[in-house]
Amino acid sequence: MESVGTLPPDALSRAVVEIEKHVSSAGWDQPAQLFALVPTAELLRAEPQLAAELGAEDASQPLTPVAQGELPGGVDDDNLANTLGRIEWPDGVAGCAVAIERIVLPAAAESGLSSVESDAELARLAGSDPRRHEVRMVAAVLREGGHFGAVRLRAHDEASAVLTGVDLVPTLCEVLSLTFEPSVGSRSGTGSAVDGDDEEKRP
Repeated sequence: MESVGTLPPDALSRAVVEIEKHVSSAGWDQPAQLFALVPTAELLRAEPQLAAELGAEDASQPLTPVAQGELPGGVDDDNLANTLGRIEWPDGVAGCAVAIERIVLPAAAESGLSSVESDAELARLAGSDPRRHEVRMVAAVLREGGHFGAVRLRAHDEASAVLTGVDLVPTLCEVLSLTFEPSVGSRSGTGSAVDGDDEEKRP
């Protein structure tokens, strides 16, 4: 397999933008979704028929996102870390990405909820707080290092308002990196669903 080091510097950021655009095309209130990132050139060489099915007809997009489906359980940090920590990728996967929706509160509002013990009650209070912001976050990491993220606010739901950057969602990227740590957990291979602009191929 071609080394991940041969990927262009913007390969990960381009994959994040593609995933964010694809997920956003289906609207809001979606479950957490996981994607494998496969080098397009290697996919075209080894599996040309699969590459065509995934919409990766050429290597103009260095990484091809392959949808793995919804993530089970909640999307809070603990549940997400536990779920991702049980995943192991095949060698052909160069990276992975996750798209999740969250409710974000200002620091002052969060401090007022520190005494709430029930997760259900915390979610209810956060969801009814007028200061809340609903956001979609996409985080991606490479097996050999490197991470990138994107954030879209529901209140500013335009492609031109999407924020992107290396340090935008560091905690989510750190949790996502768990999938490339040695583990004795269950193994997860690449799925058959595809990320892309073709509506027929949505995960």
